[in-house]
Amino acid sequence: MKVRSPRLAVRAIILHESRLLLVNAYPGGKSDLWCAPGGGVERGASLPDNLAREVHEETGLSVRVGAPCLVNEFHDPESSFHQVELFFRCVIEDGRLTEDWRDPEGIVHRRGFFTEAEVAGLRLKPDSLSRVAWARGFGYDPLERILR
Repeated sequence: MKVRSPRLAVRAIILHESRLLLVNAYPGGKSDLWCAPGGGVERGASLPDNLAREVHEETGLSVRVGAPCLVNEFHDPESSFHQVELFFRCVIEDGRLTEDWRDPEGIVHRRGFFTEAEVAGLRLKPDSLSRVAWARGFGYDPLERILR
C-alpha cells in the first residue's frame, strides 16, 4: 500500500454575537455531524487565503483571518486517510447567512450560528472545538478516529 502524506486543511472559528458558526458538510443529510467551516489547502496560496476562500464558498461570508487557535488531526484506521486541520480565529467582514446560498462544490448543505448551550447538544468534531471557541485558548487534539 502506498503511504500518503496527511491532508492539510484549514478551518475557521467564527464567534458572532456569542454564537459559533458551524456547517454540516454531508450532502443529503447523511450525517448529523457539525464542524467549523473550511477545507483542504490548495498549493500556492497561503493558509489564510485558503481559509477565506473556503469560508466564502461554504457560507457566502467574507472574513478576516486572525491567529491560529487549534490543531486537530484525525484518521480512518481502515484506510490511509489522515488529516491535519489548522483552526484560525476569524471575524466576519462582509455578508450574512442566507437560505439561498449554495456551496459551489455541493458539500455544505446546512450552516448556522449556535449558542454555547446549543452546541453542547450537537454531534461536533473536533472534541475541543467548543472549549477553544469560547475559552479563547489554544488547543491540540491528538489523532482522533474519523466519524461519519
